[in-house]
Amino acid sequence: MALAKERTVALCTKFGSNAQDTGNAKVQIAICTERIKDLTLHTQNYKHDSCAKRSLLKIVGHRRRLLKYLKNRNLDEYRALIKELGLRK
Repeated sequence: MALAKERTVALCTKFGSNAQDTGNAKVQIAICTERIKDLTLHTQNYKHDSCAKRSLLKIVGHRRRLLKYLKNRNLDEYRALIKELGLRK
């Protein structure tokens, strides 16, 4: 389940330097978070959709690796992103 182009551009402008900055780690984490929210709702409604469950787990793992990378590179940006996205308490 891909995000709408408008939503991706909105996330790029909010977390990146411009609308085409999809390579930034913060932007990728934000996009993964949105995809996780969508897939979570989908898997709650369709419990037997094993392909969606697998893709959800893959995206969660990808976001975890990106968060680990950002934490090692810049701890202040990591903490700000976590707070803004509401990932951890």
